[in-house]
Amino acid sequence: MNIGEASRASRVSPKMIRYYEQIGLTPPAHRTDSGYRAYTEADIHRLHFIRRARDLGFSVAEIGNLLGLWNDKSRQSADVKRLAQEHIAELERRMENMRQMAETLKTLVSCCAGDERPDCPILDELQQPDDAPAASAKRTGAVARRTHGGKATGAE
Repeated sequence: MNIGEASRASRVSPKMIRYYEQIGLTPPAHRTDSGYRAYTEADIHRLHFIRRARDLGFSVAEIGNLLGLWNDKSRQSADVKRLAQEHIAELERRMENMRQMAETLKTLVSCCAGDERPDCPILDELQQPDDAPAASAKRTGAVARRTHGGKATGAE
């Protein structure tokens, strides 16, 4: 099947299919004599796996690890469980960061009169300098972003 048919069958866009091939999550597709990509049912199954993992919030690097375990018939389920548990912990950290951001914004909104006057406690708070020196300040209030290695970093 061609890339459009593979996209419909897997519910992964053609652009993402090409991207996954480019970064090595999927092997290069077989090419027809005219140069078009041709996909098999096994390719669709792999794309479905990737899409489901993305739907659960796994990073590309984590999906690569999961695919490696999926393809390793001598794998131990403990390794898969460990990856899933690490992902759950990361999701919970991100949810806590988002909860803290929402609480901060709720407090600021409750302090704002929301009238025709120009003074606004929300803008006043946003313009305040950080308390810590820039080089050593730990970023707070922002959702941590993951790098390709899966480690959390401050939001950019």
